[in-house]
Parts: sequence; C-alpha cells; structure tokens
Amino acid sequence: MTKRFFLLLFLYSSRLVAQDATVFAPDSVRKTLLARPVNAVLRIDGRLDEAAWKTAPVLADFVMIEPVQGSRPTQQTEVRVLYNHHFLYISAFCRDSLGRRGLRVTDFRRDFSPRSHDHFGIAIDGFGDRRNAMMMMTNPYGTQRDLLSFDDALYDTDWDGLWRVRTSRLDSGWVAEFAIPWQTLRYPKSADSTQTWGINFFRNRRMTNEATAWSPFPRAFSPLRMDYAGQLANLQPPPPSPNIQVNPYLLWSNDRYDGSEIGNRSRDALKLGGEVKWAINPNSVLDLTFNTDFAQADADRQVNNVTRFSVFFPERRQFFLENASLFGTGLYPGDDQSGGSMRIQPFFSRRIGLDDFGNPIPIQAGARYVYRSLKRNYGGILMRQMEQADSPATVFAVGRYSQNIGAQNRIGGLFTLKQQQRLDSLPSRSEWVGAVDGFFRFGEKSTLNGMLIQSAASDGQGQGVAGYARYTFATNQWKIWWTQSVVTKNFNPSVGFVSRSDVVATTPGIFWYNRGRWIPFRKHIRAFEPGIMTEFYHQASTGRLIERQLAFNPIWFNFQRGGFFGVLVTPTYQYLTEAFVPLGVTIAPGCYNYTRYAFWAATDPSRKISSTLNYEIGSYYDGRLGSADWTVRYSPIPHISINMRYTTNRFKEVGEEKTSRTVDLYTVEGRFALNPRVQLIGFYQKNTDNNRDIYNIRLAWEYRPLSFLYLVFNHRGYQQAGSRQNEQHVIGKVSFLKQF
Repeated sequence: MTKRFFLLLFLYSSRLVAQDATVFAPDSVRKTLLARPVNAVLRIDGRLDEAAWKTAPVLADFVMIEPVQGSRPTQQTEVRVLYNHHFLYISAFCRDSLGRRGLRVTDFRRDFSPRSHDHFGIAIDGFGDRRNAMMMMTNPYGTQRDLLSFDDALYDTDWDGLWRVRTSRLDSGWVAEFAIPWQTLRYPKSADSTQTWGINFFRNRRMTNEATAWSPFPRAFSPLRMDYAGQLANLQPPPPSPNIQVNPYLLWSNDRYDGSEIGNRSRDALKLGGEVKWAINPNSVLDLTFNTDFAQADADRQVNNVTRFSVFFPERRQFFLENASLFGTGLYPGDDQSGGSMRIQPFFSRRIGLDDFGNPIPIQAGARYVYRSLKRNYGGILMRQMEQADSPATVFAVGRYSQNIGAQNRIGGLFTLKQQQRLDSLPSRSEWVGAVDGFFRFGEKSTLNGMLIQSAASDGQGQGVAGYARYTFATNQWKIWWTQSVVTKNFNPSVGFVSRSDVVATTPGIFWYNRGRWIPFRKHIRAFEPGIMTEFYHQASTGRLIERQLAFNPIWFNFQRGGFFGVLVTPTYQYLTEAFVPLGVTIAPGCYNYTRYAFWAATDPSRKISSTLNYEIGSYYDGRLGSADWTVRYSPIPHISINMRYTTNRFKEVGEEKTSRTVDLYTVEGRFALNPRVQLIGFYQKNTDNNRDIYNIRLAWEYRPLSFLYLVFNHRGYQQAGSRQNEQHVIGKVSFLKQF
C-alpha cells in the first residue's frame, strides 16, 4: 500500500506544470500609492469628515483573490493615506450594496478570527525587504487584530501594537479610520528624508466570502507575501528615535483552598510589578520584567486525549507571546497536517513559570532582547524563576540567531540553558539544548525547512538527538508535502516540547484543490478538495514499525460562504510496546489493526448561529470507539457571543477488561461587550472523566490604549482520594501604559 501511495504521488506531481498557470510571479512594476502630508491632527472617529481626507489621493483599483482570482470585485473599496509628524493615517471606505444588512461580525474579541468577520487589513513592510510585514486589521465595529509576519511562514499572532482605529457603519457600507504612531512602526534611519515602503491593503466581505486586495497575489498565498505587495511612496517619517514604554501594574489576590488533600486555608496578597519596553533603534527592542504576573491570561481548557501523542497547551501569557516567531521555531502539525501529529520545539516558553500541571511558579525578573534587520535576526531571553517548597530556584537562558540568505532563505541556530540551583539535598543541575535550522524558498511554489537538535545535561542524563526536514509544494491546484522527523529515546528538551519520543516519523501527503465546472451546485460549492494524509512511525531504538495511519479524504467540499463537509477513512496499525491507558481504559501491549471513519461538517462561521461537528466511529484497538466534538456558537448581535461545545468518547469493550465507558466534556463560553474595550468574558467546563469542573470569569476594561483594569475569578473543583477538592482565586489588577 505504501508503494502504491508514492506511485500515485509521483503521477500527480508529473501533471503539476500543466495545471499551474494561475500561480504568477510578482509584477516587476509595483503598484504605487502616494501618501500626502498634512499639518492637522485628525480626529479618529471613523467619519472622514475632516477636510484633509478630501485632499488625499484615492486608491480604488482592488482585484479579486477569491472566489475568482483576477476578476473585478463586486464591492468597491477606497483607501486614502495621510501623515503628519506623529501618525500615519489610513482610511478605508468598504462599500457594500446591502449597507448595514450586509455586514458580518460575531464578537469583539481582540485578534478576532478573520473567517467570522468582515474585515479590512493593512500589511506594511517598512524596511522594504519584501519578506517581513506588520499587519493591522479591523472589522466594522472597530475590533483590532494585529500580528508580525516573517517570510509569510512565521508569525507573532499575539503581538499587540499601540495603534487606534474607529469605524462607522453606513447605508452604503462601512468606514475604518486608522492612526498608527510612528513609534509603533519600524523603518530605516535614512539620510534621504523621503522613503518608500512596501504595503498592501486587503478586504474580505464575509456575506459572499469574497477576498480582494490592492496588489494581487495568487489565491494559494496570503496578503503577507510581501514580494507581491505594492509600495507607499512620498513618506517623510520623523527620524526613528529611542522610545520607551513603561507598563507597571498593581495586583490584589485572594486564594482559598478547601479539601482533604490540598488543605483548608485562605490568603490575601498585594503585588507590584511591571514591564519596560525600550525600542533602542528601529532594529532593536529590549523588554524588562519584574515580579512578572499573568493573572489576566486566559485559562487552559481541559482536553480528553485518546491518542498516543502528548497534549500541547498553547502559550497564553503576553510577555512570552511577543516575538514568539523568533524563538518558537520548530515542527508543528499545522492545519494541513504536513507534520503529521509530531511537534518538535527546542524552546517552549510554558516551561518557564509553570509546573507540569499548568500551575504558576513565581518569576522574579527577566529580560528579552531582539534585533531584526534585512540581513540577520537575533535575540536572547534571561529569566529567573523563584524557589518554592518543592521546586528549586531556576535560571533560564535562550539565545537565537537567524541569517537571511538571498531573497527568501535563512539559516540559524538556537541554544537553551536550564540551571537549577541547589535545594536541600538536591544538587544543582544544568540542562542545555543546541539546534541549527534552515528555511529555503525555491521560486514561488516550493519550500524546504528543517532543524537538527542536540540535548545534554551536567549529570550525563538526557543526551539525545531530534530533528526534522519538510518539503512543501503549493499552488492554486495542489499542495504536496513530505516531512521526515526523528526523536531519539533519551532526547530531553528541558525547555522545549516533543509530542513523542523514541520515534522516526514519515508523513507525506497531497491535497487537490479543484474548482472545475463539473462540480455540482456551484452556486453553493466553491471547491472540491480531496487528499491523502499519511503517518508512519518507527521506533528509533529498534527500527520497528509501531504506528501507521493512512487517512484517505475522498470527499471534501468547501462551500461558497465558508462552511465545509468532508469524510475521512483511516486504516490504522498500532504496535504497543507497553500498556496504553487512554481516559482510564487499559489496553495491553500487542499488535492492532483497525479502521476509523470520520465526518467533518461546518456551517458559515460568520452567521449569527454557526456550528462545527467532527464525528468518528469504527474500531479502536481491540474494541470500538465512538467520538463526537460538536460546537455551536450563537451571536445575536456582535456584543454577545455564546459558544457551547460537547465532546464525548464512548468506549465499547476496549482493552484488557473489555471496558465499556463514556467520558463527556461540556464547555460553555460567553463574551458580553459594551464595545471592543469593555468586555465580560467567561467559560465553564465539566469533565466526567475525573468529575472536574472549572470556571473562569474576567471583566476587562481597556481604559486607554493597552492600559487595562481586570477583575478575575477562577474556580477549580475535582475528585481526589475519595473527597472533593476545591480552590478559588479572586484577582483585581490594574495596569498603566505610558510611552515616552
């Protein structure tokens, strides 16, 4: 079967050249927009009634990207750009033939999902290197989304820049008005007072799922491919100068514990801390933090895992999310599963300030320095974690270097050190990891990236090797990948993450994106996208095949409005070298062959009521397992969004004891907002696996840009040692951002 798959892969590849005419190279003559200087300070209210806006050149020649690449948009977009000594101003009039009735917004979450909202965005390449971008986006209600992009391959999605936007909704569409301080932007210190930047503007009208952009790019790519961007000329920004952001906070907390295992106690605490960000020059940023606190960070969600891979919980703490793309290099599963289920990261920031169960460990102080330029990027992190009763004081150090080569390539290295100090009878211990990596783009369609990692420790334990290589070929019609990864038995990334050890993984696959006229119901169906995703895992220490999954995806329809429907058939082979215990069901060592069937479906995510369903049935090791993951979101108005999720796993005669058991996980989340700056957010989860229930409620008020008042209530209850354990935390926190 494996040989037949690779033969099929080869035959598909041989047809690519003839079918790829629509992936075009960047135009040698870039579109150009002239920015106009003004002396006035504009009022940012989303109305565009100042006289200065009437003098600005109007850009209106957008091009359709989806659904018909290169066509004229059905809805016009008009963009203007002004600037003065303090701000870069950008306005967009997004015309809509249905007016307010045509707008789609489902919530006021910062960094909202573009799939659920009408949006207009800006991608800015201040250095003109055609690789890196600063992206800012808004929806018709002025909710903000921003990120930093590097080669359209690495992203700092949780970067929060200091900028303002206000919007208005009209009978003829909606208007967005941006004011971006020069201190937020990064651009060269040039002897020539006039600069030209790379820039692109893009829009999505969610009612028809129509994507348009000013400077066109192939639909297989994103607007963050800055080699396809236009340019913004006639800019005369002030010379870059060091700017400093000071962000102190004051926090009060009350912690209560009630249970036979965790004790009965209550304590109050007052804490002062903060952060300082110094943009030393356009290339360098230094962040300092002391008494670091993440009380307002979103809490982790419970997950019921029935696979042999470790669960990965994402980083949610703002200090570590900034510049994550520089330090967070590695192999990730991704939406297309081109890495299979493997995840290999030499550095994972959740190893700092959190224990293995996600409980916080105080961070005394830390620093992060980042340098980015046209030729190279490098940075370092130094953090000191405080001593606790069962945890020694620990120093963490991370260093990263990346060298750009040519137009789209780079090589780099990363180093981590974990130094645990002596605690009572426990001696001090050092653990370190070194890695080298590379990223190479061959033309517009092909990329190759990889990494080799070595781990070691002062006591001789944890010495091992990990690495991966991944080739990807992407066009408008096809996506093909081949990923090879390895993690040896003793590899220990003490400040990193691997989803599985002692394994060699081979994960090739292919997707076919077809929009032929033969597709039925073309009014409703945009594309037919079948594929094959395979995963082969051999034990690194013995070479024996221990797992094989051949996921055949014969049916996958993407609908015009953003929904989808698909079917997956996955024949699976498992060889267990030791007992496997998913959700309390013990499965004995041995060989198992079984087949799983999955059905995926989703409705238009921008509607007031939307839903997603993943339902799986079939054999599971020596028994059967039925699983469902069903989510329903209700957003009657943008100010209210309620999500309900039900996950169930129903075992039938599985394992040594032929166990039949049902494990359910219920989740309810709500977001209630006066506007994008005042929101009440909460969630509740009930897990029948361990009778655990948790809830988190947060009131967040952004009383001035990036200055917040938080009130947080956390509760966790669970069953242990035959009795109920409860803990709750009440937190009040105020932070203040001042930029000099």
